[in-house]
Amino acid sequence: MAERAPSPGEPIALRAAALASELKATDIVVLDLRGVTDMTDFFVIASGTSDTHVRAVAEYVQAGLKTSGVSTTMTEGLTQGRWALLDYAHCVIHVFHPTLRQFYQLERLWGDATPVQLDKEITQGVR
Repeated sequence: MAERAPSPGEPIALRAAALASELKATDIVVLDLRGVTDMTDFFVIASGTSDTHVRAVAEYVQAGLKTSGVSTTMTEGLTQGRWALLDYAHCVIHVFHPTLRQFYQLERLWGDATPVQLDKEITQGVR
């Protein structure tokens, strides 16, 4: 496989995954979409356990990235809490209620993407 060009989205994706884990999000996945789509370079996909938890995780990730000087270009779904989306241009973060994550199956939809290896503590949502 050819070496991929660096992306400003990669550190955002890895930090977002760690932040989501800190707030006990589950099933955290980072997908490298470079070479698959021009829409963005990385997806972070995580689940909350309830609408309130989905909102809390998304808000925590957004606040944590903002303290690092990274601001969203767009957000959607924060008030409903079923599926929150944080768009950072080179990285898009999805926090789902488990039933919606199962319904949309983004990991399967973007099956050509390369999963990014994360620490076990992050992927299990345990710190």
